[in-house]
Amino acid sequence: MRQRTLIFSLTLIPLVLAQCPLYSHYAFKKHEPLSTGRHELAYMRPIPSCRTFIAPEVEEAVERMRHVIVDPDLMRVFENSWPSTLDTTIAWRGYAEEPVPPEVLQGLAASSEEEDVLQVQTVPLKPPPKPKGKKTDEELTFVITGDIEAMWLRDSANQLQAYASLLRPNSSFDSLASVFRGAINLQARYILEAPFCNAFQAPDESNIMRKSSANSDTISPYFDYMKVFSCNWELDSLASFLQLSDDYVKATGDFAFFKKFNWTGAVQRVLETAESMRIDSYTPTGEWQHTPYTYCAPYGGTPINECNGSPHKGNIGLVRSFHRPSDDACTYQYLIPSNMMFSQYLNASSAIMAQIEPSDGNLTQWMRTMSTEIKEGIERHGVVRDRKYGDVYAYEVDGYGSANMMDDPNIPSLLSAPFLGYVLQGDKVYQNTRRKILSKDNPYYAWGPVISGVGSPHTMPGRVWPMALIMRILTSDDDAEIVANLKDLIKSTDGYGVMHESVHAHHGGMWSRQWFSWANGMFGQVILDLEKRKPHILKMGFQ
Repeated sequence: MRQRTLIFSLTLIPLVLAQCPLYSHYAFKKHEPLSTGRHELAYMRPIPSCRTFIAPEVEEAVERMRHVIVDPDLMRVFENSWPSTLDTTIAWRGYAEEPVPPEVLQGLAASSEEEDVLQVQTVPLKPPPKPKGKKTDEELTFVITGDIEAMWLRDSANQLQAYASLLRPNSSFDSLASVFRGAINLQARYILEAPFCNAFQAPDESNIMRKSSANSDTISPYFDYMKVFSCNWELDSLASFLQLSDDYVKATGDFAFFKKFNWTGAVQRVLETAESMRIDSYTPTGEWQHTPYTYCAPYGGTPINECNGSPHKGNIGLVRSFHRPSDDACTYQYLIPSNMMFSQYLNASSAIMAQIEPSDGNLTQWMRTMSTEIKEGIERHGVVRDRKYGDVYAYEVDGYGSANMMDDPNIPSLLSAPFLGYVLQGDKVYQNTRRKILSKDNPYYAWGPVISGVGSPHTMPGRVWPMALIMRILTSDDDAEIVANLKDLIKSTDGYGVMHESVHAHHGGMWSRQWFSWANGMFGQVILDLEKRKPHILKMGFQ
């Protein structure tokens, strides 16, 4: 974790917010009033004047749910978790600025050099103020992931998805719709600048201090260390941009927004980047060839073979991904859940492109063709015969027959396939896969008296990710399964009443990440989902 003052020391925010405590500190204390249930869960929302964005529709929904949820501990987890992204992670909002003309920058540089010659340097000179471009009407929203002060394409898209059910058309800058538009615009900018990268620092317009992200990793192609926070090539990052776009347009019907700025160019860059990562490891004449993106790190799990990874058969429909949504390196780079997600949202967001593309354009057809090819590649190369469970989806494959049989809690996961819309919940191969994932035949399944569920190589074995339990509920129609997992989620917060990244299955006081807004938002999603599908469960007690 990098310690940087992001939210509460900006000159662009009201003075009252600048006087608020850092939430990274606030989140480690249990605040009253405690819930009245036996778990006595803390109240973790900052006071209203210290929240980073207030959406009246979210506040109204929280109050409405007090009359829907009977159990006081369940209600406390919901009211702490669901608003977390808006309460704590909207680090900056504003408008894009036009680039400063090169001749202006050159003139300023020359002037600065002349001043340096004339001044007696008895004290260090302050750098000249950075020139500002003309403001545009392009909204920008910088959404941090929580305790890590950077914007992940995947996390920010999923954090905002928690509020998609409340999203309505609204042109006001103070609206929830504006928050979505700003995030889409900023993600488009990031993708155009560094399409292989997954997490980014604040935009220039924010005046938020940035630091170089350079470290001992060896990554190509080159990227700007002062703009990029992390450059892991994760296919799901590009899929998340398409997901966020689809979430916005389905809720608002605002196709016109996508014509205004850089969305079309970003989608073209998405397609070009994905296409480049479908190549074979060998040329037709048998020579080894580098992938357009390469990555080596001085610790375990780094790709082998001059930072390219193991050989992969190319041109089979699938797209290679060097990293998983956990940010861990892939064993085999055809990561099936990420290909599922990418296929699904290429097809879904092609409806936007079809509305705005000129009649002689080719991007709509390219999106739909690639979506179909990926799906065919998954069904041909990503399904493996298991002696106990029958046909199941592999987590990763290489196109040569090698397969990694596991799942990871981070979304996209195999467990999340119907949630993503890739398959129907009753699909036979999915159900076979689900049974295997949620059993001790999954090498990363963990169980114990505190919590049981899917764990991740990203954390130590024996640590369950609450996110996986939430996804289990979202993909289940079984009341007993849903109730059992809700009970585990409520009792595994260590008294904080929020979702952690992982929790030790046997020791409730051992967990990772106190401030993890993606998982918090997902808990809100599952409660709102149950209100529609199974409202009687929210009338139950969980004491």
